[in-house]
Amino acid sequence: MRPWVSIRSSLRQLLYAINELVSYQVDGNRMFRTLCLLIATLLAWPAAADELAMANTRYESVPESTKTGTSPPVSEVVVRKGDRELLLMSGEKILRRYRISLGDRPEGHKLWEGDERTPEGRYTLDWRNPNSDYYKSIHISYPNAEDLELARAWGLDPGGEIMIHGLPNEADDMAFAYEGLDWTDGCIAVSNQAMDEIWSLVSDGTEIRILP
Repeated sequence: MRPWVSIRSSLRQLLYAINELVSYQVDGNRMFRTLCLLIATLLAWPAAADELAMANTRYESVPESTKTGTSPPVSEVVVRKGDRELLLMSGEKILRRYRISLGDRPEGHKLWEGDERTPEGRYTLDWRNPNSDYYKSIHISYPNAEDLELARAWGLDPGGEIMIHGLPNEADDMAFAYEGLDWTDGCIAVSNQAMDEIWSLVSDGTEIRILP
């Protein structure tokens, strides 16, 4: 196992522990929440600094011309897993570019339920849920016929419920701790701000191409 995989897992456990502590406090207890944030920052930063630095230099900014005015319709969504980016395309033109997070085992195609991988191939964004456990979610039509055939051949449950979504609803002040880390169980996660844009720009029925 690569060292940064265990780092991500440790940070993920720390994040959940802090969120559990916060959930038991009165909303007005800002001092306690601030203390939790400080502890999380001090503990997480030394271990994750190298990975965060790599993540922060991995992505290009969206061209300025696409940030204003009316955008052309999105014809396809492209995900480049190795580059941790999601692109909204209109033909050959990139309309938007977003940083993404994947699961704890991002390399390779998803084969079974619980392998924490993101599928690779061509799928459709076929429905959406505004009230999910995460900040909005759009469903990816995995498994397709090929995935089902492969799973049957190996006697496996291919799983499902692969989504593009924002941060957990309980993230609140801890949202910064997710940045640059792979923390999902195989879904494709973006910031809540990015999810708002994707939600408004991408229609149900849009094709998504997920590349290694």
